[in-house]
Amino acid sequence: MAIEVERTRRFTADEYERMVELGIFREDERLELIGGEIVEMAPVGHRHAACIANLNQRFVLGVAGRALVWGQGPARLAVDSVPEPDLALLRLRSYRTGSPRPDDVRLVVEVAESSLRYDRTTKLRLYARAGVQEYWVVSVAGEWTSTKSSPDRSPYRALSFDSTSVPAADSIPPIPLTSDVLRFGTWRGPHSPRSWRAASMIGKMPYMPVCV
Repeated sequence: MAIEVERTRRFTADEYERMVELGIFREDERLELIGGEIVEMAPVGHRHAACIANLNQRFVLGVAGRALVWGQGPARLAVDSVPEPDLALLRLRSYRTGSPRPDDVRLVVEVAESSLRYDRTTKLRLYARAGVQEYWVVSVAGEWTSTKSSPDRSPYRALSFDSTSVPAADSIPPIPLTSDVLRFGTWRGPHSPRSWRAASMIGKMPYMPVCV
């Protein structure tokens, strides 16, 4: 007697990018490949969009000439994962011929409205495995959460902000990227001085509300 077994068809990053190139998906579909599964993302509401826009402006002003601000674009971070984070800071190079790879990504930011739990679990594990050195989850409701990994891909350590806005520029002393002290919010836990310091790069940016 034959037994039917249902299996999920998973895709590789190569297969997914090929489907995108062939126009299999509609242009208005918001999709990403996570763990081999094609995931449909929730539509972006006006509060979500405003938060991304404010963060984008801060990053553009703060990292000009030192990193590339990547907004809601694909990043090929594993053989079976091509997420599209809300914002990322990448090393300076051309990405015309291919998506960013793990070594290109310095910081990933996910702005969460309905996806807060997903961003703190599934996305966090994905970015940690890929070796992303710094990952922020920003709640549209106002909660800041930053999780940081060391260069050897050890588990993320937590760094949180309880504010609806990024601290004003005069409260964030500018520090070298190689500093062993991260003066951005309240540090909770040990820290490796070798890590690339995305937060320190925005120390001289003007004050701007984030999710308002």
